[in-house]
Amino acid sequence: MSEYKVHIINTGKVRIEPELAFGGDHCSTAKAAGFSIKRSPKIWLPVNVFLVETPDKLVLLDTGWDHSMSPNGVFDKKAQIKSLGSSLLYHVNQGVVAKGMTASEQLAKLGIKPSDIDYVTISHLDCDHANGLRQFKDAKNIMVARSEYEYAKKHPYIRFKKKWWDDVDLNLYDWNDSQGPFGRSYDLLGDKSIELINISGHTAGLVATKVTNSDGKYFLYYGDGGYGEKSWKEMVTSGISMDKSAQKKSLEWIREESLDPNCVRSLACHGIEEKPEVFEF
Repeated sequence: MSEYKVHIINTGKVRIEPELAFGGDHCSTAKAAGFSIKRSPKIWLPVNVFLVETPDKLVLLDTGWDHSMSPNGVFDKKAQIKSLGSSLLYHVNQGVVAKGMTASEQLAKLGIKPSDIDYVTISHLDCDHANGLRQFKDAKNIMVARSEYEYAKKHPYIRFKKKWWDDVDLNLYDWNDSQGPFGRSYDLLGDKSIELINISGHTAGLVATKVTNSDGKYFLYYGDGGYGEKSWKEMVTSGISMDKSAQKKSLEWIREESLDPNCVRSLACHGIEEKPEVFEF
């Protein structure tokens, strides 16, 4: 009998430079962000979140876009700049979410209210993961790694905007376990069934979520530790990172975990191979 049910929920799209996702070890930040003279055609990638149903808990991994990004369900430059609070971020990544497709709206169709969610875990505080936080301010616990929060506070004008979580009660956690490439993780439920594992590099406090059943089979969500299977299969790092060597070490760990026979699924936020579905293990 299955212990866990995982819903893959698509909450719109993001348009970025291909080098941002797959720039590799020697890509400049300027090129990845679209500020170089020679620019590639931008690409659209999905923005997915994941609802994990445990035997007695509901856990949401990331929040996707807020409704304010696309009030009318279509691409809207003016609305996006207002929602993100930054024309610079608009230049780096454009987003769109169709009507009725935000995470909270799709969960409502399943009869799930934000207040029903036991834990919202944020992989990291980039806009396409945290812009939708306000939808879930009534969730029981909103979990953000303290190291990620401190990193975001140091870069308020370039990458992160406090307005995304200003009226949200964040539960900042410190590492209490030692899984992952750096021996830093957080045992969410105290039984090692759900571990938030630090995969530093893209940001300081980026976490992967590993959900393990009683048979040792697990589902791995690695956020932006890679931008899909291509990242870990070809070992190609993304173009924007805080620490490239840490990012490579994290990607090596993601590859190892993804190839483990006990891994039932290994998924990113933006993998083009991911389609809305429900799977159990």
